[in-house]
Amino acid sequence: MFRRKSNSHGVQENDELQHEHKVNELKDALGPLSGRSLQYCSEACLKRYLEARNWNVDKSKKMLEETLRWRSTYKPEEILWPEVAIEGETGKVYRANVHDRHGRTVLILRPGMQNTASLDNQIRHLVYLIENAVLNLPEGQEQMAWLIDFTGWTLSTNVPIKSARDSINILQNYYPERLAIAFLYSPPRIFEAFWKIVKYFLDAKTFQKVKFVYPKNKDSVELMRSYFDLDNLPAEFGGKARLQYDHEEFSRQMVQDDIKAAKLWGFDKPQSNGCGGAEVSPECEYLAPPVS
Repeated sequence: MFRRKSNSHGVQENDELQHEHKVNELKDALGPLSGRSLQYCSEACLKRYLEARNWNVDKSKKMLEETLRWRSTYKPEEILWPEVAIEGETGKVYRANVHDRHGRTVLILRPGMQNTASLDNQIRHLVYLIENAVLNLPEGQEQMAWLIDFTGWTLSTNVPIKSARDSINILQNYYPERLAIAFLYSPPRIFEAFWKIVKYFLDAKTFQKVKFVYPKNKDSVELMRSYFDLDNLPAEFGGKARLQYDHEEFSRQMVQDDIKAAKLWGFDKPQSNGCGGAEVSPECEYLAPPVS
């Protein structure tokens, strides 16, 4: 028995050594970095990209370089709340002030509350909130949880397939291993037709993180509750937490977070037309604790 434990410990140590070697190999393969790229490509970041590509250095390098190129042009860290605030008026996507059992940041998505027609700005709004969720990850935590409420969802409020594909592409290719779990709560039957198309845009790792929850299905409810204490699970998802989206209050929080991010990068006031420096946003270990 003791020998088996020792062997298990030895295997774990060996895996850690191999992973450390892979991280160093990826770091060497990337070559010299500077500015925000250097700050972004921390050890924790490199591990996420390696994990996303099954520790294949060449594939991880390609994925990371594509992310750096995207960030250098899209500049997600420079998006400010006033630029996307109109998208948040109904609370269709927002960062909740509760966490899961692991202390992860939680995003609430309510697709039935769609309120605009600009697909580009909808995606920009989602990117802003993913960045904000990363900004508010607790120290040592890399991932967030998504809770998706289908109340009021109809085909008329559904996002177009292209928009869904673009959103999925951004999440899984430019924010790898940021999503821990996504619970789709009580989707209507008509959603199944949409899902049959959308699921093909998901890679295998992301697909495994998407869980359907139905109130009358005990197993699916228990799975969700294994991630959330009832006191921290919003009532809309069968829990006891009473969350009411207040756009003005949420906007105040986001403006404060914009200032926090600006201070993080060393400029006094947030600017929407460029912040100086190089391309990308910081890794979570540099970021602020969650807003409670």
